[in-house]
Amino acid sequence: MVRNILKLSQKMSQEIINKFQLPARYAGSEKSVWVEYIQLAADYKPLNLGQGFPDYPPPKHVTDALADVAKSPNCLLHQYTRGYGHPRLVSAIARLYSHLIGREINPQTEVLTTLGAYEALFSTIVGHVDVGDEVIIIEPFFDCYEPMVKCAGGLPRFIPLRLRENVTGDLPSSADWVLDKNELEGLFNDKTKIIILNTPHNPLGKVFKMAELELIANLCKKWNVLCISDEVYEWIVYKPNKHVRIATLPGMWERTITIGSAGKTFSVTGWKLGWAYGPAHLMVNLQMVHQNCVYTGNTPVQEAVAVSFEKEIARLDKDECYFNSISSELAAKRDFTSKFLCDVGMKPTIPEGGYFMVADWSPLESKVDLATEGDKYKDYRFTKWMTKHVGLQGIPPTAFYSEPHKNLAENFVRYCFFKKDENLQKAAEILRNWKCGKN
Repeated sequence: MVRNILKLSQKMSQEIINKFQLPARYAGSEKSVWVEYIQLAADYKPLNLGQGFPDYPPPKHVTDALADVAKSPNCLLHQYTRGYGHPRLVSAIARLYSHLIGREINPQTEVLTTLGAYEALFSTIVGHVDVGDEVIIIEPFFDCYEPMVKCAGGLPRFIPLRLRENVTGDLPSSADWVLDKNELEGLFNDKTKIIILNTPHNPLGKVFKMAELELIANLCKKWNVLCISDEVYEWIVYKPNKHVRIATLPGMWERTITIGSAGKTFSVTGWKLGWAYGPAHLMVNLQMVHQNCVYTGNTPVQEAVAVSFEKEIARLDKDECYFNSISSELAAKRDFTSKFLCDVGMKPTIPEGGYFMVADWSPLESKVDLATEGDKYKDYRFTKWMTKHVGLQGIPPTAFYSEPHKNLAENFVRYCFFKKDENLQKAAEILRNWKCGKN
């Protein structure tokens, strides 16, 4: 009797497990580098240069704006706001980008605010991709692109940026990571629905040049393809480089949705506020996904970001504008980071934008016992070994590649340099001591 009951219970449990497995559209997306490495950091407590956020306070006027909202006598600022975006915020966003792209943007129909740039990407991809549509993804890519495309029933098509040979002996720049023109042209066909562009680029820091953007734009126009332009690092560009918004190129406004982020713009990643802007005929698809997913956003945060935008717009052409000062602040951190990586024998790629740096760690392979880690790819083994035995954490870039191209990234590690100077100095000391055998 007991044995029969046990067998019946096991059968029922297996039936439940079988019926409620993860839907097939999410297959292959179960493993997350962020979940794994956040837990690794919690377990070993390294100096963490892995995740992309600053470890010191954001601009005071930004946090003051949120505090003022919290204390405001206007009780409506703590209630639901307009579903497609808080009125004051969409007006500020429209005002800013109308100026930047030289076209009047309608705040009611051409701007959508979202729960982070993540949701803006989700609403854009799911709102435009149908079953069988092909989506071109440039590698390395922000790791949510692929699962979002698959979730919508789309077919990702990958093309890597490749590091061209450097004959000068100088350190490579992110500009040295390039697309193969013929390879890119060969991916476009009648089934191509979207190409996802990320500039300034994470993790390479590449700022796409006009000729590169024109190549992409001409292919989009030839094949009637939508461009999703992920521009969350738009304000972090190092001189003499300039960020060009692909929506400003001839014929591209009609076929571009641009993604932005308050977290990156104002260094408040935990606020989880993003936006998308583009022509109304494209934005309506995002609105439908958004209203049937989260419906509306966080009213106090949207109000505070609106106030912060208004302050910056008023001083947009001045040095004290945060949009202008952030790159100068980070340039020194970038240069310091590249120096201490070089000092220990790594070969960093100098980014033109963003706040990440990839470095070739392979010259140090003899100092690392990769055999103690069981992962398939060497960059995972290297970063885990360094976390556990040296006390410095980076991120393995193969997480940002499709399976056929992961070999291109195995010898690299990604570090974030948007950190306190004292923590960057500590990172330099950790690596210096390791190189000298003091760890």
